[in-house]
Amino acid sequence: MKLNLVATCLFGLEHLLGEEIEALGYDRIETIDGRVTFAGDEQAVALSNVFLRYAERVYILLGSFPAPTFDALFEGTRALPWEAFIGRDDAFPVKGHAINSALHSVPDCQKIIKKAIATRLTASYGLLRFPETGISYSVEFFLLRDRASLMIDTSGAPLHKRGWRTEAGVAPIRETLAAAMAAISRPREDVLFADPFCGSGTIAIEAAMLHNRIAPGRFRRFAAEAFPAIPASLFACAREEAADNERKDGFAVLASDIDPAMVELTLANARRAHVDATVHACVADARNFVPPAGRKGSIVTNPPYGERLMAPGEVEQLYRDFGAVCRGLGSWHMYVITSHPDLPRLFGRRADKIRKLYNGMIPCFLYQFFRTDAERRAREAYRKEVGKK
Repeated sequence: MKLNLVATCLFGLEHLLGEEIEALGYDRIETIDGRVTFAGDEQAVALSNVFLRYAERVYILLGSFPAPTFDALFEGTRALPWEAFIGRDDAFPVKGHAINSALHSVPDCQKIIKKAIATRLTASYGLLRFPETGISYSVEFFLLRDRASLMIDTSGAPLHKRGWRTEAGVAPIRETLAAAMAAISRPREDVLFADPFCGSGTIAIEAAMLHNRIAPGRFRRFAAEAFPAIPASLFACAREEAADNERKDGFAVLASDIDPAMVELTLANARRAHVDATVHACVADARNFVPPAGRKGSIVTNPPYGERLMAPGEVEQLYRDFGAVCRGLGSWHMYVITSHPDLPRLFGRRADKIRKLYNGMIPCFLYQFFRTDAERRAREAYRKEVGKK
């Protein structure tokens, strides 16, 4: 069966998600903020749910059509082949979003779409009322600039819920964002990966899973596993492929936190994620971070923002103190995410690259530091010398 699928993601992760989709062998159709549409089949439903590391959900796109009025929304919805998935006893709750569209009332759109689907199914099954006691098909609509996209959710729980984090700290980072930070830092065997503000261990664990090629969805279940139109054997095959892809080498992750309870939680989460042999956690103050002698390394971390942990003034002093530590690490690379717009000044070091990302709904900046001050001065002197010639 030929399908169009939609994978959603946090803003800023579309490029990484698109590359993942292409690595699975599927062609991208469209990329907009927070979602990538691609062509696939039933197997793509299983593979994308099991393997996509940066996606929040995967949907089957039933169709898209202009919907400037409620009549157009009703007729466009009714024209779609809902009976190819939804059975006579199945449930079909409706939810969605409307952005920059004439139809801006989400509850009204829900009612219209629900009625249109029921009308279509009545023609197929001859029922005037549907028991909705069977399989639940979560219908999602997305209205953007008067164009409606109607989809069926195949994931169930959001894909950032891998299954290993049963508890979290006060201000956890989402697993999909942590995985993206790890990927951007290019984890490799000969470089120590360190997170000195580890909290519940999300960044450390996602880095270990990424490097060890542990598929993020290998150990959880998905809504589409109950869909008759998607053979359950496809998910079994996807998990077998995921198991075959895994590897273990000398890659090491050092996680630390000032709170002993968070360190214990990191160790417990690492065991559930099957990376406890890779993630090493200890109690330590990030302001006293000392790397193992003779190791190259990268710090990838999510320090407090001053929104839920610590007051803004305390956070700024923490950034100054931690910046001083980082300046003493020589050739180590730093990847620090925060909502604070002035971290480089507090760090006392100019960022080599800044990337805007979102931690849930919080707009953040991923500050990347590659070069030491001496390397930067040498680079600037070389450029000036070349410019004179």
